[in-house]
Amino acid sequence: MKFHGLKRMLAAPLMVLALGAPLAGVAEASVGLDVFAPNSGDLAGVGSRGFLVDLVARYDRSLAATSASPELTGPGAHANTAPLPGSSSAGANADHFPGLVVLLSSSRVGAGAGQNLANLFNIVAVTNQTSSETDIWSTWIIGGQNAFGSVGQLTRTRLFVAVVDGVAPNVVSDLDRNGVFDEKDLALMGLHVISNVRKIDFTINGF
Repeated sequence: MKFHGLKRMLAAPLMVLALGAPLAGVAEASVGLDVFAPNSGDLAGVGSRGFLVDLVARYDRSLAATSASPELTGPGAHANTAPLPGSSSAGANADHFPGLVVLLSSSRVGAGAGQNLANLFNIVAVTNQTSSETDIWSTWIIGGQNAFGSVGQLTRTRLFVAVVDGVAPNVVSDLDRNGVFDEKDLALMGLHVISNVRKIDFTINGF
């Protein structure tokens, strides 16, 4: 028994080495993040628009603790109208889905690839909840032509999605200066990633 106990004690640090130490600022995941569209390798949209990002974040906490709330919005006349008003602009969705970070590497909106696009999402919905778990579903229908791809071209891009504790930044800074905006930069900004991270490479159809 003592021998087996010793083996378990020795195995624990080896397991940590095998898995790799967590990044500073990246907390143990308490949000399960799934992206249903796009999928890796997809050719999405028509004329550089008409595609969507569809995701769900499954929190291990009550709805009140997520700080999320339902929203139905869009640009122009669709913004801040009944029955579930919300703003529509680049940046964090501080009012309805505050922890969400969504980046597109081909973005020409605002700060470009580091611009958080969460507040452009059209729908935020509560699809399931218990006293200790909540599913927040959110969908973004891209209608802005040439904002992320180009007409007459195929634009390869990477979608990055994560959930941070508290309110997400409007812009993610490339603090490690590697030309990539990701969870490492969020950690260097002092933000705690509380979900798994999704990175999806796909192509925006400009034809």
